[in-house]
Amino acid sequence: MHTRHRIYFSDSRHMEGVPDESVDLIVTSPPYPMIKMWDPVFSGQDPAIGTALKKGRPAAAFEGMHRILDSVWKEAFRVLKSGGSACINIGDAVRTVNGDFGLYPNHARILSGLQHLGFTMLPCILWRKQTNAPTKFMGSGMLPPGAHVTLEHEYILIARKGPLREFKTDSEKQRRRESAFFWEERNVWFSDVWMDLKGTSQDLSDKNVRDRSGAFPFELAYRLIAMFSVKEDTVLDPFLGLGTTLSAAVSLARNSIGYEIDPGFKDAVRSRIHTLKSGGNRRTRERIQSHLDFVQTREQAGKPLKHRNVHYGFPVVTRQETALFFEEIVSIKESDTHRLEVEYAAGKTEEVRTTKAPAPVEGVESKPKRRPMQRTLFSE
Repeated sequence: MHTRHRIYFSDSRHMEGVPDESVDLIVTSPPYPMIKMWDPVFSGQDPAIGTALKKGRPAAAFEGMHRILDSVWKEAFRVLKSGGSACINIGDAVRTVNGDFGLYPNHARILSGLQHLGFTMLPCILWRKQTNAPTKFMGSGMLPPGAHVTLEHEYILIARKGPLREFKTDSEKQRRRESAFFWEERNVWFSDVWMDLKGTSQDLSDKNVRDRSGAFPFELAYRLIAMFSVKEDTVLDPFLGLGTTLSAAVSLARNSIGYEIDPGFKDAVRSRIHTLKSGGNRRTRERIQSHLDFVQTREQAGKPLKHRNVHYGFPVVTRQETALFFEEIVSIKESDTHRLEVEYAAGKTEEVRTTKAPAPVEGVESKPKRRPMQRTLFSE
Protein backbone atom coordinates (compact mmCIF):
# COMPACT_ATOMS: atom_id res chain seq x y z
CA MET A 1 0.00 0.00 0.00
CA HIS A 2 1.21 3.51 -0.84
CA THR A 3 0.14 7.06 -0.06
CA ARG A 4 1.22 10.26 -1.79
CA HIS A 5 1.77 13.71 -0.36
CA ARG A 6 2.12 17.00 -2.24
CA ILE A 7 3.11 20.42 -0.90
CA TYR A 8 2.45 23.68 -2.74
CA PHE A 9 4.22 26.80 -1.53
CA SER A 10 1.61 29.19 -2.86
CA ASP A 11 -1.60 31.01 -1.97
CA SER A 12 -4.45 28.68 -0.95
CA ARG A 13 -7.00 31.19 -2.21
CA HIS A 14 -6.10 29.77 -5.61
CA MET A 15 -5.62 26.00 -5.35
CA GLU A 16 -5.38 25.27 -9.07
CA GLY A 17 -3.41 22.11 -8.29
CA VAL A 18 -6.44 20.50 -6.64
CA PRO A 19 -9.33 19.30 -8.87
CA ASP A 20 -12.98 19.85 -7.98
CA GLU A 21 -14.39 17.39 -5.44
CA SER A 22 -11.14 15.45 -5.00
CA VAL A 23 -10.55 15.90 -1.25
CA ASP A 24 -12.15 13.79 1.50
CA LEU A 25 -11.20 15.84 4.56
CA ILE A 26 -9.78 19.26 5.42
CA VAL A 27 -7.84 19.73 8.66
CA THR A 28 -6.31 23.13 9.22
CA SER A 29 -5.64 26.08 11.50
CA PRO A 30 -5.48 29.45 9.71
CA PRO A 31 -3.74 32.59 10.91
CA TYR A 32 -5.96 34.09 13.62
CA PRO A 33 -7.38 37.49 12.67
CA MET A 34 -6.60 40.27 15.14
CA ILE A 35 -3.68 38.42 16.73
CA LYS A 36 -0.70 40.74 16.26
CA MET A 37 1.76 38.06 15.17
CA TRP A 38 -0.33 37.52 12.03
CA ASP A 39 -0.94 41.18 11.15
CA PRO A 40 1.88 41.17 8.55
CA VAL A 41 0.46 38.03 6.89
CA PHE A 42 -2.94 39.64 6.37
CA SER A 43 -1.64 43.13 5.57
CA GLY A 44 0.72 41.66 2.99
CA GLN A 45 -2.29 40.26 1.11
CA ASP A 46 -4.45 43.36 1.57
CA PRO A 47 -2.69 46.65 2.50
CA ALA A 48 -6.06 48.14 3.49
CA ILE A 49 -5.94 45.95 6.60
CA GLY A 50 -2.71 47.55 7.78
CA THR A 51 -4.15 50.99 7.07
CA ALA A 52 -7.27 50.19 9.12
CA LEU A 53 -5.17 49.08 12.07
CA LYS A 54 -3.00 52.21 11.94
CA LYS A 55 -6.08 54.44 11.82
CA GLY A 56 -7.72 52.70 14.75
CA ARG A 57 -10.52 50.96 12.83
CA PRO A 58 -10.35 47.44 14.26
CA ALA A 59 -13.77 46.36 12.95
CA ALA A 60 -12.68 47.09 9.38
CA ALA A 61 -9.39 45.25 9.89
CA PHE A 62 -11.20 42.25 11.42
CA GLU A 63 -13.60 42.02 8.48
CA GLY A 64 -10.80 42.48 5.95
CA MET A 65 -8.83 39.62 7.45
CA HIS A 66 -11.85 37.34 7.35
CA ARG A 67 -12.58 38.21 3.74
CA ILE A 68 -9.15 36.80 2.90
CA LEU A 69 -10.05 33.62 4.79
CA ASP A 70 -13.45 33.52 3.06
CA SER A 71 -11.64 33.07 -0.25
CA VAL A 72 -9.83 30.04 1.15
CA TRP A 73 -13.06 28.51 2.49
CA LYS A 74 -14.64 29.02 -0.93
CA GLU A 75 -11.82 27.04 -2.53
CA ALA A 76 -12.12 24.44 0.24
CA PHE A 77 -15.80 23.97 -0.60
CA ARG A 78 -14.92 23.53 -4.29
CA VAL A 79 -12.30 20.83 -3.77
CA LEU A 80 -14.14 18.91 -1.05
CA LYS A 81 -16.15 15.86 -2.10
CA SER A 82 -19.84 15.62 -1.31
CA GLY A 83 -20.00 14.07 2.13
CA GLY A 84 -16.51 15.32 2.99
CA SER A 85 -15.75 17.24 6.17
CA ALA A 86 -13.74 20.30 7.16
CA CYS A 87 -12.19 20.69 10.63
CA ILE A 88 -10.90 24.18 11.42
CA ASN A 89 -8.97 24.99 14.58
CA ILE A 90 -9.46 28.68 15.42
CA GLY A 91 -9.24 30.87 18.49
CA ASP A 92 -10.98 34.14 19.25
CA ALA A 93 -8.82 37.21 19.79
CA VAL A 94 -8.72 39.96 22.39
CA ARG A 95 -6.99 43.20 21.60
CA THR A 96 -6.68 46.79 22.71
CA VAL A 97 -6.94 49.35 19.92
CA ASN A 98 -6.84 53.07 20.79
CA GLY A 99 -7.22 52.15 24.44
CA ASP A 100 -10.39 50.16 23.82
CA PHE A 101 -10.15 46.49 24.86
CA GLY A 102 -12.46 44.07 23.07
CA LEU A 103 -13.15 40.55 21.84
CA TYR A 104 -12.95 39.60 18.17
CA PRO A 105 -15.02 36.38 17.70
CA ASN A 106 -13.13 34.59 14.95
CA HIS A 107 -14.97 31.31 15.40
CA ALA A 108 -18.39 32.97 14.96
CA ARG A 109 -17.29 34.84 11.85
CA ILE A 110 -15.86 31.70 10.23
CA LEU A 111 -18.93 29.68 11.16
CA SER A 112 -21.13 32.28 9.47
CA GLY A 113 -18.94 32.28 6.36
CA LEU A 114 -19.02 28.51 6.07
CA GLN A 115 -22.80 28.43 6.34
CA HIS A 116 -23.05 31.09 3.64
CA LEU A 117 -21.00 28.86 1.30
CA GLY A 118 -23.36 25.94 1.83
CA PHE A 119 -21.58 23.90 4.51
CA THR A 120 -23.66 22.06 7.10
CA MET A 121 -22.28 22.89 10.54
CA LEU A 122 -21.85 20.03 12.98
CA PRO A 123 -21.23 20.11 16.77
CA CYS A 124 -17.85 21.68 17.46
CA ILE A 125 -15.10 20.81 19.92
CA LEU A 126 -13.77 23.15 22.59
CA TRP A 127 -10.05 22.64 23.02
CA ARG A 128 -9.25 23.85 26.53
CA LYS A 129 -5.55 24.61 26.41
CA GLN A 130 -3.60 23.79 29.55
CA THR A 131 -1.74 26.64 31.21
CA ASN A 132 -0.08 27.17 34.56
CA ALA A 133 0.77 30.83 33.98
CA PRO A 134 0.23 32.79 37.22
CA THR A 135 -0.42 36.03 35.28
CA LYS A 136 -2.93 34.62 32.82
CA PHE A 137 -5.78 36.86 34.00
CA MET A 138 -6.36 40.15 32.21
CA GLY A 139 -7.34 43.58 33.44
CA SER A 140 -7.24 45.24 36.85
CA GLY A 141 -6.75 42.21 39.02
CA MET A 142 -9.04 42.16 42.05
CA LEU A 143 -10.86 45.45 41.35
CA PRO A 144 -14.25 45.33 39.58
CA PRO A 145 -15.34 45.97 36.92
CA GLY A 146 -12.08 46.33 34.99
CA ALA A 147 -10.89 42.70 35.12
CA HIS A 148 -11.56 40.52 32.08
CA VAL A 149 -12.26 36.83 31.66
CA THR A 150 -9.22 35.13 30.18
CA LEU A 151 -9.48 32.99 27.06
CA GLU A 152 -8.23 29.47 27.77
CA HIS A 153 -9.91 27.60 24.95
CA GLU A 154 -9.97 27.42 21.18
CA TYR A 155 -12.56 25.97 18.82
CA ILE A 156 -12.44 23.12 16.38
CA LEU A 157 -15.24 23.90 13.95
CA ILE A 158 -16.58 20.88 12.08
CA ALA A 159 -18.53 21.24 8.84
CA ARG A 160 -19.76 18.85 6.17
CA LYS A 161 -20.36 19.42 2.47
CA GLY A 162 -23.60 17.86 1.32
CA PRO A 163 -25.27 14.74 2.72
CA LEU A 164 -23.67 12.09 4.91
CA ARG A 165 -20.89 10.19 3.11
CA GLU A 166 -21.77 6.77 1.70
CA PHE A 167 -19.51 3.73 1.30
CA LYS A 168 -20.88 1.68 -1.59
CA THR A 169 -18.23 -0.68 -2.96
CA ASP A 170 -16.74 -3.64 -1.13
CA SER A 171 -13.34 -1.94 -1.21
CA GLU A 172 -14.71 1.24 0.35
CA LYS A 173 -16.49 -0.72 3.05
CA GLN A 174 -13.34 -2.70 3.84
CA ARG A 175 -11.21 0.43 4.13
CA ARG A 176 -13.79 1.90 6.47
CA ARG A 177 -13.83 -1.22 8.68
CA GLU A 178 -10.02 -1.27 8.87
CA SER A 179 -10.00 2.44 9.79
CA ALA A 180 -12.12 1.92 12.90
CA PHE A 181 -10.96 3.32 16.24
CA PHE A 182 -11.13 1.65 19.62
CA TRP A 183 -14.25 2.00 21.77
CA GLU A 184 -12.29 3.67 24.55
CA GLU A 185 -10.75 6.12 22.07
CA ARG A 186 -14.21 7.00 20.79
CA ASN A 187 -15.30 7.93 24.31
CA VAL A 188 -12.50 10.49 24.58
CA TRP A 189 -12.24 11.76 21.02
CA PHE A 190 -15.93 12.44 20.50
CA SER A 191 -16.38 14.51 23.63
CA ASP A 192 -17.11 18.17 22.86
CA VAL A 193 -14.39 19.32 25.28
CA TRP A 194 -10.76 18.27 24.85
CA MET A 195 -8.68 18.95 27.95
CA ASP A 196 -5.87 16.43 27.51
CA LEU A 197 -3.99 18.10 24.64
CA LYS A 198 -1.16 20.52 25.27
CA GLY A 199 -0.09 23.25 22.89
CA THR A 200 2.96 22.68 20.72
CA SER A 201 6.28 24.33 21.52
CA GLN A 202 7.99 25.78 18.47
CA ASP A 203 11.37 24.06 18.44
CA LEU A 204 12.71 25.95 15.45
CA SER A 205 16.19 27.34 14.89
CA ASP A 206 14.92 30.13 12.61
CA LYS A 207 13.47 32.80 14.91
CA ASN A 208 11.60 34.47 12.05
CA VAL A 209 9.85 31.20 11.19
CA ARG A 210 9.16 30.50 14.87
CA ASP A 211 7.51 33.90 15.27
CA ARG A 212 5.20 33.18 12.31
CA SER A 213 4.24 29.67 13.39
CA GLY A 214 1.18 28.76 15.45
CA ALA A 215 1.25 24.99 14.95
CA PHE A 216 -1.39 22.88 16.63
CA PRO A 217 -0.36 19.62 18.36
CA PHE A 218 0.23 16.51 16.27
CA GLU A 219 -2.36 14.66 18.33
CA LEU A 220 -5.06 17.19 17.41
CA ALA A 221 -4.57 16.60 13.70
CA TYR A 222 -4.13 12.86 14.25
CA ARG A 223 -7.45 12.53 16.08
CA LEU A 224 -9.42 14.54 13.55
CA ILE A 225 -8.03 12.55 10.63
CA ALA A 226 -8.81 9.27 12.41
CA MET A 227 -12.31 10.48 13.30
CA PHE A 228 -13.42 11.84 9.93
CA SER A 229 -11.59 9.91 7.20
CA VAL A 230 -10.58 6.38 6.19
CA LYS A 231 -7.40 4.83 4.83
CA GLU A 232 -6.26 6.13 1.43
CA ASP A 233 -8.49 9.21 1.68
CA THR A 234 -6.99 12.56 0.71
CA VAL A 235 -6.56 15.16 3.46
CA LEU A 236 -5.97 18.83 2.63
CA ASP A 237 -4.42 21.53 4.82
CA PRO A 238 -4.61 24.96 3.13
CA PHE A 239 -2.44 26.48 5.90
CA LEU A 240 0.25 23.81 6.18
CA GLY A 241 2.77 25.68 8.33
CA LEU A 242 5.20 23.15 9.81
CA GLY A 243 3.42 20.20 8.20
CA THR A 244 1.62 18.78 11.24
CA THR A 245 -1.40 17.66 9.19
CA LEU A 246 0.87 15.98 6.65
CA SER A 247 2.65 14.11 9.47
CA ALA A 248 -0.63 12.86 10.91
CA ALA A 249 -1.90 11.82 7.47
CA VAL A 250 1.26 9.79 6.87
CA SER A 251 0.86 8.09 10.25
CA LEU A 252 -2.73 7.08 9.44
CA ALA A 253 -2.15 5.93 5.84
CA ARG A 254 -4.00 8.83 4.23
CA ASN A 255 -2.86 10.85 1.22
CA SER A 256 -2.37 14.57 1.79
CA ILE A 257 -2.06 17.94 0.09
CA GLY A 258 -0.69 21.03 1.78
CA TYR A 259 -0.61 24.70 0.82
CA GLU A 260 1.68 27.19 2.53
CA ILE A 261 2.04 30.80 1.38
CA ASP A 262 5.30 31.42 3.26
CA PRO A 263 8.33 29.81 1.54
CA GLY A 264 10.27 30.36 4.76
CA PHE A 265 8.71 27.16 6.09
CA LYS A 266 10.32 24.95 3.42
CA ASP A 267 13.34 23.94 5.48
CA ALA A 268 11.27 23.39 8.63
CA VAL A 269 8.84 21.11 6.81
CA ARG A 270 11.60 19.18 5.10
CA SER A 271 13.51 18.69 8.36
CA ARG A 272 10.52 16.79 9.74
CA ILE A 273 10.41 14.23 6.94
CA HIS A 274 13.08 11.96 8.44
CA THR A 275 11.02 11.64 11.65
CA LEU A 276 7.75 10.64 9.97
CA LYS A 277 8.42 6.90 9.90
CA SER A 278 9.53 6.52 13.52
CA GLY A 279 6.97 8.99 14.83
CA GLY A 280 4.04 7.45 12.97
CA ASN A 281 4.86 3.88 13.94
CA ARG A 282 5.46 4.93 17.54
CA ARG A 283 1.98 6.49 17.74
CA THR A 284 0.50 3.24 16.41
CA ARG A 285 2.37 1.20 19.03
CA GLU A 286 1.09 3.54 21.71
CA ARG A 287 -2.50 3.03 20.58
CA ILE A 288 -2.16 -0.75 20.56
CA GLN A 289 -0.42 -0.81 23.93
CA SER A 290 -3.01 1.54 25.42
CA HIS A 291 -5.74 -0.80 24.23
CA LEU A 292 -4.00 -3.85 25.71
CA ASP A 293 -3.77 -2.00 29.03
CA PHE A 294 -7.47 -1.20 28.77
CA VAL A 295 -8.27 -4.87 28.10
CA GLN A 296 -6.22 -5.97 31.09
CA THR A 297 -7.96 -3.47 33.38
CA ARG A 298 -11.38 -4.63 32.19
CA GLU A 299 -10.56 -8.29 32.67
CA GLN A 300 -9.16 -7.68 36.15
CA ALA A 301 -12.43 -5.93 36.99
CA GLY A 302 -14.36 -8.98 35.86
CA LYS A 303 -15.67 -7.34 32.70
CA PRO A 304 -14.30 -9.43 29.79
CA LEU A 305 -14.84 -8.14 26.27
CA LYS A 306 -17.15 -10.07 23.95
CA HIS A 307 -15.47 -9.59 20.56
CA ARG A 308 -12.01 -10.25 19.13
CA ASN A 309 -10.00 -8.40 16.51
CA VAL A 310 -9.39 -10.80 13.60
CA HIS A 311 -5.95 -9.39 12.72
CA TYR A 312 -4.28 -9.07 16.13
CA GLY A 313 -6.28 -11.49 18.25
CA PHE A 314 -6.89 -9.11 21.15
CA PRO A 315 -10.39 -8.56 22.59
CA VAL A 316 -12.40 -5.48 21.65
CA VAL A 317 -15.64 -4.02 22.97
CA THR A 318 -17.71 -3.87 19.78
CA ARG A 319 -18.10 -5.84 16.56
CA GLN A 320 -17.11 -2.69 14.61
CA GLU A 321 -13.56 -2.98 16.00
CA THR A 322 -12.99 -6.56 14.86
CA ALA A 323 -11.53 -5.56 11.47
CA LEU A 324 -9.47 -2.61 12.76
CA PHE A 325 -5.98 -2.82 11.25
CA PHE A 326 -2.94 -0.54 11.41
CA GLU A 327 -0.57 0.03 8.50
CA GLU A 328 3.15 0.08 9.31
CA ILE A 329 5.31 2.69 7.58
CA VAL A 330 8.28 0.95 5.96
CA SER A 331 9.73 3.66 3.72
CA ILE A 332 9.34 7.31 2.73
CA LYS A 333 10.70 8.57 -0.57
CA GLU A 334 11.06 12.14 -1.78
CA SER A 335 10.51 12.36 -5.52
CA ASP A 336 11.36 16.06 -5.21
CA THR A 337 11.37 18.64 -2.43
CA HIS A 338 7.59 18.96 -2.52
CA ARG A 339 6.45 15.37 -3.09
CA LEU A 340 6.53 12.28 -0.87
CA GLU A 341 5.56 8.68 -1.44
CA VAL A 342 5.05 6.48 1.61
CA GLU A 343 5.05 2.68 1.53
CA TYR A 344 3.25 0.59 4.16
CA ALA A 345 3.29 -3.08 5.13
CA ALA A 346 1.54 -5.31 7.62
CA GLY A 347 2.88 -5.04 11.18
CA LYS A 348 5.90 -7.22 11.90
CA THR A 349 5.57 -10.07 14.36
CA GLU A 350 7.39 -9.15 17.57
CA GLU A 351 6.27 -10.32 20.98
CA VAL A 352 4.51 -7.78 23.19
CA ARG A 353 6.72 -7.64 26.22
CA THR A 354 4.82 -5.13 28.32
CA THR A 355 1.44 -6.87 28.29
CA LYS A 356 0.61 -10.54 28.18
CA ALA A 357 -1.19 -11.59 25.00
CA PRO A 358 -4.90 -12.02 25.84
CA ALA A 359 -6.43 -15.47 26.12
CA PRO A 360 -9.18 -16.54 23.72
CA VAL A 361 -12.56 -15.06 24.51
CA GLU A 362 -14.92 -17.79 25.61
CA GLY A 363 -18.02 -18.18 23.47
CA VAL A 364 -16.77 -15.96 20.63
CA GLU A 365 -16.65 -17.72 17.31
CA SER A 366 -13.47 -17.24 15.30
CA LYS A 367 -14.01 -15.35 12.03
CA PRO A 368 -12.29 -15.69 8.66
CA LYS A 369 -9.16 -13.54 8.50
CA ARG A 370 -8.13 -11.56 5.46
CA ARG A 371 -4.57 -11.32 6.81
CA PRO A 372 -2.54 -13.51 9.21
CA MET A 373 -3.49 -12.95 12.86
CA GLN A 374 -0.95 -10.88 14.77
CA ARG A 375 -0.79 -10.26 18.51
CA THR A 376 2.08 -7.87 18.13
CA LEU A 377 3.27 -4.32 18.13
CA PHE A 378 5.17 -2.81 15.27
CA SER A 379 8.93 -3.09 15.29
CA GLU A 380 11.16 -0.06 15.52
